[in-house]
Amino acid sequence: MAFGGCASPRGTVRRGEGFQAVAGIEARGFALAGGIAAQHQVGVLTVRKAGKLPGEVLSEQYALEYGEAELELRPGQLPQGTRVLVVDDVLATGGTAAATITLLERAGYEAIGFAALLELDGLAGRERVEARVPVTTLGAVPA
Repeated sequence: MAFGGCASPRGTVRRGEGFQAVAGIEARGFALAGGIAAQHQVGVLTVRKAGKLPGEVLSEQYALEYGEAELELRPGQLPQGTRVLVVDDVLATGGTAAATITLLERAGYEAIGFAALLELDGLAGRERVEARVPVTTLGAVPA
């Protein structure tokens, strides 16, 4: 993965996993996705908060530790079956990551992993997301 140079990332997503696009979760995930996609010469998808994307969208509601939220993705941007790496800045409870993976699957793509810069230990986010895809983070701190 694009996290080369880190001495000991936590997780299993590795360089050469064969992803064809990177999905960045709003908003800091956009910058990470752009950098990883440029390094690997693949496409970028943006997963946004509800009401921010034009045209037809797929929506996914999910629970947060303090309420509910909704994410959206424009379908049809890539061929069916495209292998997508999901990235964000922080992995906490895993709700946002799980909702993003669901959106990608509903759009006909294959989520192959999740990567974040920082993981908040003790919130079970890794367990929730790893039940679906491999997870890699650069570091962790107590929640």
